[in-house]
Amino acid sequence: MTMVLDSAALLAAAQEITGLSDWGDDSFCERVDQVVGIIRDANLDEAGVKLAADNIHWLLTDRLRFFADHRNYKLDEERIERPMFVTGEPRSGTTLLHALLSVDPDARALRFWELMHPSPPPGLATETDPRRAQADSEWREINTRLPTWLHSHPYNDMLGNGLPEDERTWAFDFRVLTPTAWWRVPMGMVVGGLKADPAAQYRLHKMMLQAIQHGRPKKPWVLKGFHAPRFSAFFDCYPDATVLYIHRDPVQSIASRIKMAADLTEGLTGSVDLAAQSRLHTRLGRAGFQAILDNPMIDDPRIHHVRYQDFVKDQIGTIRGFYEFSGYSLSAKAESAMRDYLKNNKGDRHGKFVYSTDLIDGDVAQLHDEFAAYRNRFGIDIEDRS
Repeated sequence: MTMVLDSAALLAAAQEITGLSDWGDDSFCERVDQVVGIIRDANLDEAGVKLAADNIHWLLTDRLRFFADHRNYKLDEERIERPMFVTGEPRSGTTLLHALLSVDPDARALRFWELMHPSPPPGLATETDPRRAQADSEWREINTRLPTWLHSHPYNDMLGNGLPEDERTWAFDFRVLTPTAWWRVPMGMVVGGLKADPAAQYRLHKMMLQAIQHGRPKKPWVLKGFHAPRFSAFFDCYPDATVLYIHRDPVQSIASRIKMAADLTEGLTGSVDLAAQSRLHTRLGRAGFQAILDNPMIDDPRIHHVRYQDFVKDQIGTIRGFYEFSGYSLSAKAESAMRDYLKNNKGDRHGKFVYSTDLIDGDVAQLHDEFAAYRNRFGIDIEDRS
């Protein structure tokens, strides 16, 4: 069936092919229409339009099957208990923290092959399930398309067994256009502007955890996402969760973020306006760090605050402290696995990620002054990378 870039036609085609019709919420079709409008505004060529339509078809058919699975397997009965989450602003060490947590043999992390193709329930999959090889192949395609992403995120070499951020679960909700769901479509990343509903988003996130947990021994979940702006809905969904919040010098975080975003944009579209990326991500970074100070839930007792500089000095000690905070013990097996990971997975194994504060839009000294309240609040030093 040839797909056309028309939201009504795409929705109808997905229903016809799957024989299913439950989209999960009443506003979903409106969000599909919004995304189709964003793609049309990107002025793609004929090949790009076809890729976009095919991509939407994949997301729509998998969503229909996912919601059918949830009913048929009674996945609402799965209980997600005492999950542990890592959060922080972008480029603050959250990914390495999450990678270390994920090698604990007594914990469970989301894997890309489970999220990229979530039906039937991944918790029932065998070692020979073809989705594993399919996701590996897709990740080789992503890494070929976006080779410099391995400099800033070397963990992408884990392919389909890699570790998605929690926001990736919302790709099937058409609330994010993450590169790991839209890498085939030649358009830039969309940052903001999509319709948000935090309560609904966490409902879908929890449904994904339930599907993946189903049929497997229960283990504590170890997860990573940028949850601070949605803490109210987050803790409503996961009232017994604990959060490790890592804090870094904002200037370094923003500069690193600009470079990573520019690399991704260039890989997706073939070119990049570095000045535009600088303006956008400097603005987003400034707003993000100010929002932390303004967040009424930042001192919630379920949040464990750590400094990036302390994590760099002692990764295992930082994690041990989080486990104790969360009511868990860091086993000898887990500690050994984490130390092996650090030994065998150097951060520059695919090439060194190089960025500079010269990328920042504005005067760096003034930004340091602007962020003094944030640094003082969390005891952060100005980072010297000379």
